[in-house]
Amino acid sequence: MSVKIDIGINQKDRKAIANGLSALLADSYTLYLMTHNFHWNVTGPHFNTLHTMFMAQYTEQWTALDLIAERIRALGEHAPGTYKEFSKLTSIEEVTGTPKAMEMVKLLVKAQETTARTARKLFPLIDKVGDQPTADLLTQRQDIHEKTAWMLRSLLEE
Repeated sequence: MSVKIDIGINQKDRKAIANGLSALLADSYTLYLMTHNFHWNVTGPHFNTLHTMFMAQYTEQWTALDLIAERIRALGEHAPGTYKEFSKLTSIEEVTGTPKAMEMVKLLVKAQETTARTARKLFPLIDKVGDQPTADLLTQRQDIHEKTAWMLRSLLEE
């Protein structure tokens, strides 16, 4: 037996929001995996700084995955949870090989900005239907991705 969801957002809009959040979840998971990979494999004179920074970033991203997936579930939809689903939904290119340290930073800047843009795309719909919980989640995610991108970009300046 299923109980009808009556939170003030119709089923069609809940599904559209959940679809957008699924894309955000896929980008976030891809970003998490990339960051963790770089944490494991970074080398060079900035090893300690980057290794520590990447760990803080992937730890934060790991927590965010749960928040995004649980919001999808609260809207009455199933959250994607496989590599196959994420690979279809993500807008972040998978990295092959092991880039040099500063190339890792450049790739992470791009992935952080991509994830922020994915979150931003949902605002017209959530504003239209008054979905404040999703707006709050997206605002927090954008703030973190934009700030992290800035910090990473700062490492690339002379």
